Amino acid sequence: MPPRALSKSVEDYLKAIYGLSQGSDSASTTAIAEALEIQPASVTGMIKRLAAIGLLEHVPYRGVHLTKPGESEALRVLRRHRILETYLCGRLGYHWDDVHAEAERLEHAASDELIEHMADALGFPSHDPHGAPIPSKAGEIETIDLATLADAAPGARVRIRAVRDEEADELRSMAADGLVPGVSIRVDEGPDREGVVHVVVGGEGGASLVVENDLAGRIYVVPEDS
Repeated sequence: MPPRALSKSVEDYLKAIYGLSQGSDSASTTAIAEALEIQPASVTGMIKRLAAIGLLEHVPYRGVHLTKPGESEALRVLRRHRILETYLCGRLGYHWDDVHAEAERLEHAASDELIEHMADALGFPSHDPHGAPIPSKAGEIETIDLATLADAAPGARVRIRAVRDEEADELRSMAADGLVPGVSIRVDEGPDREGVVHVVVGGEGGASLVVENDLAGRIYVVPEDS
C-alpha cells in the first residue's frame, strides 16, 4: 500500500487503536468509539473495511488488534504527530499545551518528506515535548513502562517519564505544578488517599501537592533509579 493511500479517517483509526492496544492485545469497539468521539455503529463498519484490506484483525467478543502493516502505518502517523509537536514547541514557540490539537490537524497534511526535514532540523529527537517516544523512520519505537503516578505506592520515589497530551487544561495545570517529564517525585502516605495521590515534587524540600487520581493516571512514571 502506498504511504499516502490512507485517508485521514483511516489514519485516525489506526493511531487510536495503536494507543488503546498498549498494555493489552486488543481494543474494544466501545473504546475506539469513545477515543474518536463517534458512534459504535460507525466503528463496526470501519473495522470491517480495515480488516478487509489487512490492516487489522477482529476477534469476536474480544476486540481488534493491528496487523504488522497496520501497526507500521499507525507508527508512521504517530511519528508525524510527535515530530510536529516537537517542531512547534522547539522552533515556533508554541507551549506544550497548545501543540496537540495543532499537530492533529497537520499530521494528515504534512508529507513524509517535510516531516523528515523537520526531524533533521531538530537533530532527530527521540522524545516529544510530553516525554513520549518518537517512532523512528524505520517504524521502531522505544518501549516505556506504562505505570502511572496513580499506581505508585506510598514511599515510592519515581521520575516522570511522559504525560498524556490530549487535554490542554491538564497540561497547563501540570506545568504550573512542576509535573513535567524528568522531574523526581516522592509519593507520600497523606491523611486521606482515597481518590488522590499526595506527592512531594522535586525531592527533599520540594513542593507538596495533592494530585487527583484522574490527573495522576495521565502521568507516566518510572522508578527514580531507572
